[in-house]
Amino acid sequence: MTEWFEDESFWREMYPYMFDENRFAQAVEQVRKVLKLAGIRRGAVLDLCCGPGRHSVALAKRGFQVTAVDRTRFLLNKARRHAKSARVRVEFVLSDMRDFVRPNRYKLALSMWTSFGYFDDKNEDRLVLRNIFASLKPGGVLLIDVFGKERMAKTVQPFHTSRLPDGTLLVEVHEILDDWTRIRNEWILIKGNRAKRFKFHQNVYSGKELKDLMLEAGFAEVKLFGDFDGGPYGLDAPRLAAVGRKR
Repeated sequence: MTEWFEDESFWREMYPYMFDENRFAQAVEQVRKVLKLAGIRRGAVLDLCCGPGRHSVALAKRGFQVTAVDRTRFLLNKARRHAKSARVRVEFVLSDMRDFVRPNRYKLALSMWTSFGYFDDKNEDRLVLRNIFASLKPGGVLLIDVFGKERMAKTVQPFHTSRLPDGTLLVEVHEILDDWTRIRNEWILIKGNRAKRFKFHQNVYSGKELKDLMLEAGFAEVKLFGDFDGGPYGLDAPRLAAVGRKR
């Protein structure tokens, strides 16, 4: 059976709403803050689940040697075009993050915008972390950016609707599963008399759960932040950013 993220039509249909011009513009400042948070100034960077290359291109513009990995051909093609238009060189790799590993290659690895936790089996999340750990040089840093469980418990509603700029109605249905370890989402796009429905799910992690998972994979000095400015993580933190270092 195919997994939800293997459905290319999901990414094609949702692309205009997930990756608008504002999100691309935000990437430059996000990369600046992420580099400061990680304490990395130069070297090779792994952008895992790079999507359309927002952060990959911003990193390349700052002189980093970037490897951008995604298993979705549609998004990777978008990323290649983005890099070409920005006139920067990025190595793009079509690969599942469960398979990608290059021992002792990178100074920094990034997993941005809740692209961690896609798999039905949480042991595969552990596999991804072990792959990243192996791919980092000694002293290398991993930064994972997700929507934390604590914030989710406070803000996520079972049902939400919004009107998108092009007039499309987006209906979101959320259901918490398996003792608060997973969330199942259903997004319905309604435009005129046409409706498209997509279902997807993810593992959700509290700050401590994600920290413990990274420590288990071998990372040391794992620190949690609530935003890219280095604010504290808690119930009101907009993001969960976990930063771990390979000894």
